[in-house]
Amino acid sequence: MADPDKPLLIKRYASRRLYNTETSDYVTLEDIAGFIRQGREVQIVDLKSGDDLTRQYLLQIVAEHESKGESVLPVGVLTDLVRSYATGMQAVMPQFLASSFEMLRNSQTKMIENLSQLPNPMAAVPGFEALRKQQEAFLKTMMVGMPGWSGSGPAKDDEAPASADDIADIKRQLAELQKKLSKL
Repeated sequence: MADPDKPLLIKRYASRRLYNTETSDYVTLEDIAGFIRQGREVQIVDLKSGDDLTRQYLLQIVAEHESKGESVLPVGVLTDLVRSYATGMQAVMPQFLASSFEMLRNSQTKMIENLSQLPNPMAAVPGFEALRKQQEAFLKTMMVGMPGWSGSGPAKDDEAPASADDIADIKRQLAELQKKLSKL
């Protein structure tokens, strides 16, 4: 039985074929991308050497999607990433990117939560509830491909929507990160 809390172990054979150890079958890069979209962590290791190849394969998946016209990364961002390898930003970049994506995930979760909890005077209009459910389903569908999005909403049901203080705190943290980056 698969344990969704543990990373899915994929072994790369000498023939470069990728083997799913949970289902005992070979998988493609697109299969691995599908596991990740479903919220599963994946670890890819070389069978012979034991080297962790996860980063290489994730970069390959991103590169393939970008080359197919499914562009998510603007040229400016890619250029800055390349530059970061030659500057002192290399040490700060991983933390900055992780924080940025975490803020994005939190914002998406709060947006979905707020949409479903706001009282709306339009609720009395016939067919409004069906329209609201359609919009919510659309947003959930749009966010399925976003990193970390599980589709299940926030972990705590009693979590309050973002207040002005929360937003101010987020802006302050972002300003601090920008100051650190500009110093580098």
